[in-house]
Amino acid sequence: MSAPTGTVHAGHSGSSGFAGGLTAFAAVMLLLAGALSIFRGIMAIAEDDVFVQTPNYVFKFDLTSWGWIHLILGVIAICIGLGLFRASLWARILGVALAALLIIANFLSVPYYPVWSITVIAISAFVIWGLCAVHRDHGGPVV
Repeated sequence: MSAPTGTVHAGHSGSSGFAGGLTAFAAVMLLLAGALSIFRGIMAIAEDDVFVQTPNYVFKFDLTSWGWIHLILGVIAICIGLGLFRASLWARILGVALAALLIIANFLSVPYYPVWSITVIAISAFVIWGLCAVHRDHGGPVV
């Protein structure tokens, strides 16, 4: 006996639900990374004493400069994260690009606050995975 056609469509709708779940996961993770970046930026701008001082670091900036960089990236991440809940294509593209920028910025600032940097790098990697694991044509995961 052959399977009824309704069963095939039900399986397809399940995979599109999974794709929506990945996008929502990426949106929440991007909002979290944005909030962490905003808090880190505020800490660096207001209070430099919580950061480790590294005298011979190649990518050395003033901690206030790092604070503004993280604050701006965090605000942009919050905006794009909110756009991801609307399942906008522009938000997915910008989300991947911004998560990559967050990874680079946190990698360059690892000596100043190592645990925080590695946490945001991991969260940003999950954002990239969640936004790239969805196939654009039919909404299902890429197999």
